[in-house]
Amino acid sequence: MAWSTREIAELAGTSVRAVRHYHDVGLLEEPERRVNGYKQYGVTHLVRVLRIKRLSDLGFSLSQIAAMGDADNHPEEALRTLDAELAATIERLQRVRIELGLILRQAVPTDLPPEFAPATADPELSDADRSLIVVLTRVLGSRALQAYADMLQNAPTDPVTAEFDDLPADADEHTRQDLAERSAPYVRSLYAEHPGLAIPSDAPHGAHFVRKTVGTAVNDLYNPAQIDVMRRIDGLLREH
Repeated sequence: MAWSTREIAELAGTSVRAVRHYHDVGLLEEPERRVNGYKQYGVTHLVRVLRIKRLSDLGFSLSQIAAMGDADNHPEEALRTLDAELAATIERLQRVRIELGLILRQAVPTDLPPEFAPATADPELSDADRSLIVVLTRVLGSRALQAYADMLQNAPTDPVTAEFDDLPADADEHTRQDLAERSAPYVRSLYAEHPGLAIPSDAPHGAHFVRKTVGTAVNDLYNPAQIDVMRRIDGLLREH
C-alpha cells in the first residue's frame, strides 16, 4: 500500500509542509511516483518521518537529526548531550522565575540584578543614582558589586543627600565646599564599613575601564556643581 503526501503527514501527525521541508533539507528520501506523477510513500518513509518528528519534539534541531543518519538506532550520546542542555535551561528558567517573582512583589526595575532591587526601590534614591547603579553593575567585579549591594541596603540616611540632589549647576564656591566637607565623614564611614567598595582586581575589564566608564556616566548624569562636590569629597578623603 502507498500513501500520498497528505496521507503520510496525517499518519505521522505532522503537516504536508513539514514533510516537504524534510525532503528539501535531505532528511527524507524522495519516494517513487505514480504514473500520474503523485508521490507514493511506503512504510519506511512513515517510520522515518515519525523518527524525525519524535526527535524534533524532544528538542533536536533538524541539523542534529541529519547528523545522526538514517539508522533507527539509540543515539545515546546525542540524548545525553540534549539532556544536559535541557537541565541547564531548566535551571536558568528557575532563576528567571525567582527574579520575576521578586520584581513583581517589589515593583523594582528590570535592568538590575536582584540583589540591588530592594535598595533601588528606595524612593529617596534619585534617578541619576539609579542610573549610575545600572552602569556599575555592568563594569564591576562580583566582590565590588556585592559590597555596593550591601551598602545600599544597609547604609544610614545621609542628612545632606537631599541637598546634593537639589544642588543647582551654578552653586557658588562656598556652597560646594561646605557640602563636600559635611558629606566627607559620611562617605568615609561607608568605605570603612564596606572596604570592597574600592575597585577590586576582579573587574572584568580592569580598573582603568571601570574608572573611564564610571567617569563618563557621572559626567552625563550629574551637573557641574555636583561633580565638583564629588571631586572635593574625593580630595578630602585622600587627605586622610
